[in-house]
Amino acid sequence: QVQLVESGGGLVQPGGSLRLSCEASGFTFSNHAMSWYRQAPGKERELVAFIGSTGGSTNYAGSVKGRFTISRDNAKNTVYLQMNSLKPEDTAVYYCKRPGVPAYWGQGTQVTVSS
Repeated sequence: QVQLVESGGGLVQPGGSLRLSCEASGFTFSNHAMSWYRQAPGKERELVAFIGSTGGSTNYAGSVKGRFTISRDNAKNTVYLQMNSLKPEDTAVYYCKRPGVPAYWGQGTQVTVSS
């Protein structure tokens, strides 16, 4: 079955960096676009970044453009989210998603940006 397992979250000070990973299994990873979403307390889940199946196309939410980078390693069935210059408003649970019908979600990893 399809599984998406996120890791790499944690507590970081403002201005710091984190790299999230999402390891996929149960499907042909290289055939699918992938995305990262986040959900802050009391807010709706929002799209953070998207990457095409080959990694040749990417797209970002305006709030993270220039600070976050999505990438993938199809040999390792893994998609990454490099987050730099983190701000307190980046605090959220971050989810990996395989778009489609049906869509699949990981369990999420908590990112807390605080001094």
